Amino acid sequence: MGKGMTNDMTQGNPVKLIIQFMIPMCLGNIFQQFYNIADSIVAGQFIGVDALAAIGSTGSLMFFVTGWLQGLTSGFAILVSQWFGAKDYQRMRHYVAMSMYLTAAFAIVMTIGFEFANEPILRLMNSPENLMEDTKGYMAVIYGGLVVTTAYNALASVLRALGDSKSPLYFLIISAILNVALDIIFIVNFHMGVEGCAYATVIAQGVSAALCLVYTIKKFSILHLKKENFRISLQSMGRLLSLGIPMGLQFSITAIGTIIVQGAVNIYGAVYMAGFSAGGKLQNIIATVFTAFGATIATYVGQNRGAGRMDRVYQGVKYTQIMVLIWSVITMGLVYFFGREMTTLFVSSSETGVLDAAETYFRTVFWAYPFLGSIFVYRNALQGMGYGMVPMLGGVFELVARAGIILILAGKASFASVCLSDPAAWISALIPLIPYYIYVMRKYSKNEEQRALKIGSE
Repeated sequence: MGKGMTNDMTQGNPVKLIIQFMIPMCLGNIFQQFYNIADSIVAGQFIGVDALAAIGSTGSLMFFVTGWLQGLTSGFAILVSQWFGAKDYQRMRHYVAMSMYLTAAFAIVMTIGFEFANEPILRLMNSPENLMEDTKGYMAVIYGGLVVTTAYNALASVLRALGDSKSPLYFLIISAILNVALDIIFIVNFHMGVEGCAYATVIAQGVSAALCLVYTIKKFSILHLKKENFRISLQSMGRLLSLGIPMGLQFSITAIGTIIVQGAVNIYGAVYMAGFSAGGKLQNIIATVFTAFGATIATYVGQNRGAGRMDRVYQGVKYTQIMVLIWSVITMGLVYFFGREMTTLFVSSSETGVLDAAETYFRTVFWAYPFLGSIFVYRNALQGMGYGMVPMLGGVFELVARAGIILILAGKASFASVCLSDPAAWISALIPLIPYYIYVMRKYSKNEEQRALKIGSE
């Protein structure tokens, strides 16, 4: 089987294909988040609340950095999925080679830039002085390991573009288990403090990247690159960047919004910081299902767009929207009634102030989950078709809504009013996305009708 575990999504039942692809994606997203969550749990239990607050407050910053890389590499992989769907494997390999050049360049520039800007960024975020050394040390190690983070994301994106969402999951599970083991060894046995958590994360990610590379070389002959694939084409690089940069920016814009909110929460002190951090982490686990549906629809739409099957694109998006709404309703009930109990994963039940803060957050945002889920459906469907700018515009609307509420309310009103910035952002993000998706689909169906009439009259 020279193609490895490729999955052609241009044929077969859309719902079945989407669910089969989505489940490994979802588990993979959970394990990816597990890195930072495991760090928080081990730090909170073995070092204390200050360590939990230090690592917790870097969550939005980590999302900013890794989100940009995830978005960038996913954007590059859209052209890979389109040419795979069109069965033009030579051109597909060429785009894989060009994306390797670009990914390496971004990883190097980002590592140098973030190491230099580490402390200024934390000061901008109002990082408390008593936590500064811990937070700075943790992020310095994370930035140092960006090359391996980038390598994993790039390799996993290519495998997913070919319809293989299972293999990246297996490698993540191995590295997540390794991460927890190293966390405990570095903190409990070697007393390395918060930085020990960061070293554990980087080493574990390095292992998942190495496993991904070896597997790709051994199993996917379809991805064996030849010298001619690496012939530099600025035009091809431009096409990759036109999809990768808007996708990376869209993740980063969302992350900048959460950094602004984190900065506002920091004003309320360590108890609210810890509660907001724990609540945010639980919500991220819930949202992994949305993210997985989004990544699935991007691959599904990419392959079907490449094959010219726009009828299947429409079906896939419709069924995914229904599945996202079902998950939204389930999770709304879950966080409303059990949010407080779930927070005890991160802090002991005696920390009632932290539990109160997390519960306040959940009670303020739970009703807006259907909007949050829908963002991933329409944004990724448009990206899968090759439209990068409007999905990014959704991110801009999201950022403006968040920043507006924070500017008006932070420090002047209650903690709950700051939490309202999330629902406002999610609703705002959909303002450009849904109308543009409808417009694009109408345009395609009009073109199809005209083509059918033309064929009929010949």
